[in-house]
Amino acid sequence: MACNSSACQSNCYRNQHDEHTIEQDSPPSSRPGTAAVGESRITNDDNSNTNLCFKCKSKERMSTSGVGDDGRLCSDCFRSNLFAKFRQAVTSNAMISPSDKVLVAFSGGPCSRVALQFVHEIQVKAHKNFEASRDRSLQVFGVGVAYINETAAYSIPSDEIDKTIQTIQSVVSSLSQPRKDLHIVPIENVYSSNLSDGREKLKKLLDAVDDVTGKEDLISYLRMLSLQKIAAENGYNRLLVGTCTSRIACHVISSTVKGQGYSLPADVQYIDARWEVPVVLPLLDCLAQELNMLCCIDGLKTVELTKKSSSGINDLVSSFVALLQVENPSRESTIVRTAGKLTPFNFSRIPDLNESNNVPLATKRRQKRNNFKHVNSLSSESFCAVCNGPLNTSDVQTRHASSSILGACCSSCQFQILPKDSLSHELFLSLLPPSMVARATHGSLGNSNSLRNKIQEFLLSDDDAES
Repeated sequence: MACNSSACQSNCYRNQHDEHTIEQDSPPSSRPGTAAVGESRITNDDNSNTNLCFKCKSKERMSTSGVGDDGRLCSDCFRSNLFAKFRQAVTSNAMISPSDKVLVAFSGGPCSRVALQFVHEIQVKAHKNFEASRDRSLQVFGVGVAYINETAAYSIPSDEIDKTIQTIQSVVSSLSQPRKDLHIVPIENVYSSNLSDGREKLKKLLDAVDDVTGKEDLISYLRMLSLQKIAAENGYNRLLVGTCTSRIACHVISSTVKGQGYSLPADVQYIDARWEVPVVLPLLDCLAQELNMLCCIDGLKTVELTKKSSSGINDLVSSFVALLQVENPSRESTIVRTAGKLTPFNFSRIPDLNESNNVPLATKRRQKRNNFKHVNSLSSESFCAVCNGPLNTSDVQTRHASSSILGACCSSCQFQILPKDSLSHELFLSLLPPSMVARATHGSLGNSNSLRNKIQEFLLSDDDAES
């Protein structure tokens, strides 16, 4: 209802004819509903420009969120950016040389799937260079794939594990030449070739661990030992693991909570050569979100077993870091960069390359350019019998003071994995795989001999000591 007041500023007293007159007399920019016509064209043009890829400036971005690479890049640039991170990690750290034989640890998840795909693409390119070379003097590194069947450690339905294995077989067989050998090995194979005996020992070993987190960690240690055994028995000299930034960020927090701060620098480097077969992590600079996105873009088939979530430290930390990542997309990278400032151990390098390895001259020049400081022998560090983590001074003193398995483990494994009853230590020792038993019984004998060889020229002989 109009107020019919000439003093009213709301124009409610004007009739329909007056409103039409005002609209006719007003300039287009001030008319109601038409002000956005001219500006709309400019705004749409601006939006079309801002939606373009930050790198190539010709294709639309994958996302309009503006967060992460998928919010700034198109699909092609996004993929090339991820592959560049992978290739940079491989070449800068001399992870793979033409004479190597690389075993890819494949779980079926997005991280290991992308790692396998990128390694395959590098191998295909090297193979093309080999075919194109006149004298065929160039070598091409070999690639194998390993999958650890953890049915004996987790309650997994048989039909689900069968479907997973079939998918993994199809993924590996679908890759183009060069051909890749697939090794599907049960986790109990870490004991011996007698799987029934190994399965029974594994079950008793896991039942002896009461702590949920300790049991999860022990399974991961056994998984690594299984991969090491596959690599050693089949002539592989590199073990490539698809561990990404997100996984390392969770590991940094969980290791700190568990009291494994001393050994943490060993787990956050590109190379971990404390094992018999050095482990390389070329996806260390990639986020899990990015790898998931790439699998969707390229249609890379993935498969993951459904495992029950637990109330252990690992799952709690994963949920915590995921929440931090939602609040700040750069949080995971910040955690990993901070941990990367820790002083690495000497074994975080590929062993020195000598002339007998037939290493190409280009590889040696690249290593010299990046100022690699290789180690020629084993590290002088002492390692935990269970997790193979470096031991600090207090742990080493405990090892020398005790002849039981208690003195051969780090404080974290003592608290979370070893039985509390000292009378059960020998029984627990009998259930460990042979490689763990060797570390527990012999301790750092090999490392001590290595250290003695280094300082041999400074030691007094028996004759000098008597005189």
